[in-house]
Amino acid sequence: MSSTAPKNIESILQASSTAFQKFKSANVQKRAQLMRAIADEIEKLGEELIETTHVETHLPTARLNGEKGRTIHQWRLYADAIESGMVLDLRIDTALTGRNPPRVDIRKMMAPLGPIVIFGSSNFPYAFSTAGGDSASAIAAGNSVIVKVHPAHPKTSKIMTNAIRTAITKEGYDPDLFIEVEGGIETGTALVNHSTVKAVGFTGSYQGGKALYDLANKRKDPIPVFAEMGSINPLFLMPEKLKSNQSELAAQYVDSLTLGSGQFCTNPGVLIAIKSDGLQQFKEAATKAVQEKPAGKMLHAGIAASYNSNASSMTEHPAITVIAKGKEGEEHSGQAILALTSAKEFLANEHFCGEVFGPFGLIVECENFEEMIRIADGLEGQLT
Repeated sequence: MSSTAPKNIESILQASSTAFQKFKSANVQKRAQLMRAIADEIEKLGEELIETTHVETHLPTARLNGEKGRTIHQWRLYADAIESGMVLDLRIDTALTGRNPPRVDIRKMMAPLGPIVIFGSSNFPYAFSTAGGDSASAIAAGNSVIVKVHPAHPKTSKIMTNAIRTAITKEGYDPDLFIEVEGGIETGTALVNHSTVKAVGFTGSYQGGKALYDLANKRKDPIPVFAEMGSINPLFLMPEKLKSNQSELAAQYVDSLTLGSGQFCTNPGVLIAIKSDGLQQFKEAATKAVQEKPAGKMLHAGIAASYNSNASSMTEHPAITVIAKGKEGEEHSGQAILALTSAKEFLANEHFCGEVFGPFGLIVECENFEEMIRIADGLEGQLT
């Protein structure tokens, strides 16, 4: 079941709610059995899935096969977790009738919420998308799931959804326990605003996640938003470390910076170090390494355009100097860029703390430890 317009949201949410009512009373053993059945169906998916995703995302097939295995493991891992009973958080406080005042018998446990809306990521089409950890945990907890398909890989999402719904049907549940929905911002807004929806899962940019968080908290009945958002993943290089192996460190850094065309959520976007001869040698080695890096095809045209726009916005600032660029590539590719600024300028420009999603690295030179500590104190929470 899918939709491209909010006008169909009402019927979709009704179907999801009905499926939830039938499923919520399933005990942990039955939920675990369903989780493993879903993992089995995903495991059966062969070359069609890998080839489809490769064409849609430009991600290499070796990476996709590894991510598929991780996704299968996630469903089985959640099955083990719920079967153990730990997620129920059972509490039993027996009555104490002899106490004054007496304590009544109190028994508590975690219960499913209802339909959950999941917004998957573009850079992990399996493990953090349609069949990702958010979907798996929601089903494990006894909820129904509505996945808003990411426009970067709609065919991949359809294959995954069909596998999940096949397993749900085989296990005797309503297939609308898992529904995918197509559409843009308007559709996502309608879903989050609807009173039937009880929580949101999101993986993506800070702007996207914050917008959903604000929507969810403005509702008459606010709901939780579990979001993994953008990060610059600051890397601090200490002076003692920079006294040796500068070339090796630089190669490791540049490899991490450009891995997957810089489209990993743990991409080290900002490197902070104190001026020294070691740092100078590191910069020279990193410059050469970046210049040798070929431009990689990005996940889709939108991400490529966003990368080029954000990178230009950074590098056009007079306080930032570009010290290296990688090789140019074909259309929708991400050219590696290494830039430099001072700690003073970094502290004075909040814009420099923004994520540039792609192979962009900013080296921040500090005069002393005090500047390094000031930068660390001023940074917001990071994934790494």
